[in-house]
Amino acid sequence: MIWLGIETANAPLSVAVVKDGKVMAEVVQNIKLTHSAGAMPAIETILANVGVKPNELDAIAVSEGPGSYTGVRIGVTLAKTLAWTLQKPLVGVSSLKVLAANAALFDGLICPIFDARRGNVYTAVYKGTKLDVVIEDYHDHIEGLLARLKALNAPILFVGTDVDVFWDKIVEVLGVNARRAALHEDLPRASAAILLASAEELPSIEAVHHFIPQYKRIAEAEANWLKEQKEKTHEQ
Repeated sequence: MIWLGIETANAPLSVAVVKDGKVMAEVVQNIKLTHSAGAMPAIETILANVGVKPNELDAIAVSEGPGSYTGVRIGVTLAKTLAWTLQKPLVGVSSLKVLAANAALFDGLICPIFDARRGNVYTAVYKGTKLDVVIEDYHDHIEGLLARLKALNAPILFVGTDVDVFWDKIVEVLGVNARRAALHEDLPRASAAILLASAEELPSIEAVHHFIPQYKRIAEAEANWLKEQKEKTHEQ
């Protein structure tokens, strides 16, 4: 079975091709190139490099969010377009879980973090090689997250390039229980998205139409619009 994996939920980009449980090729990069410009060329290049034609793919895995609104939207839109055009099943996996998979061997709790701006984060907590969910994916202020983590009273490994934004505060609250992942574990990998997706039952081709991103928070533009509508209602 041949999988294509797509990960664009945040600034890093990763694309992978996995055949029969083995990685044939993978691209992982964290450069200033928008996903709208870089994702499709990366897919075309990696398929050409491994000698796989698009119609030879059996399934597609995509990081479905949460994360950057634009990044998640681009990845999901691209994956849906490919899946429907090629008539292949599409499986979405949590972008936080994809990142946590880098540290699955850690003997403790794993906390991936994406910066959601203004002191907020997208986060979750997992445990063990099977990444059992301790705290489900959600959006919170860093102080709210740290209060929950402190109550767990256990070593916690923080994963992700955005951890550095909050690291001083994390150490201040959690002390010796705060652990930092190695630098090579901070970038999400599309091969991990495929690994997680391959454990799921393949959906029907028609399910592609109903596939939606998991933002875990409405976009700022939508939030502003709703606020404006509420204010107009009060004025009437």
